Amino acid sequence: MIPIERIALFTDFGAASPYVGQVRLLLAQALPDLPVIDLISDLTPFRPDLAAYLLPALVRDMPQHTIYLGIVDPGVGGERLAIALECGGNLFIGPDNGLLALIARLDPQCLLYRIDWRPTTLSPSFHGRDLFAPVVVALALGRRPAMTAMAPAMLWGSDWPNELPRIIYQDGFGNLITGLPAATRSRHVRILAGSHRLAYARTFCEVAVGTPFWYENAFGLIELAVNQGHAGHALGLKVGDQVSLVPPDRP
Repeated sequence: MIPIERIALFTDFGAASPYVGQVRLLLAQALPDLPVIDLISDLTPFRPDLAAYLLPALVRDMPQHTIYLGIVDPGVGGERLAIALECGGNLFIGPDNGLLALIARLDPQCLLYRIDWRPTTLSPSFHGRDLFAPVVVALALGRRPAMTAMAPAMLWGSDWPNELPRIIYQDGFGNLITGLPAATRSRHVRILAGSHRLAYARTFCEVAVGTPFWYENAFGLIELAVNQGHAGHALGLKVGDQVSLVPPDRP
């Protein structure tokens, strides 16, 4: 197994919640020498189909030997599997509901496992604390709980597209991140967002205050923003809404 140097949490729990606190407390007790980082805790609740497109962008260029504990789990307590993914020098733990589907494509050598181990006490509604956190502890200590290898094609969401033309996250400034990689896009295209057609700018200071635009964000995704404004309010968009790319001369 990969030697582990840190743990990163990727959840929809909300920063001010007992759920993050309890998970962190259990990890700190069992692994006092490993840092636990809240990578993100305000993902859109119940939407692993959106979070799946943000996770690969957030882990890009991040240090290896990290366990990512991902919990966006509307099917908790149901029949969905618990899975572990060894990919790109990291481990990813979470529910098999599509949350890790895009991560599995980063490395053709990814190894996928169904987690068969279960604790003696398991709340039907808090697997993050009772199931996933203990699995993270075991793996960080070099112990492998009972797991069964799976083919990557068996992963839920394995047939999802590589990119998603929707708003997948709104940050605290009101900027809107899409599931569209920016690197392969011409800077001449416009983003059709609701009734607005947004032109490209490299960064905020290149447009007038109050002007909406699109840019390549720090994670490599297309992001919609308003200079010193709230893009969600200005564009009338919310997480989950569709966007599209159009040529500059299209009416």
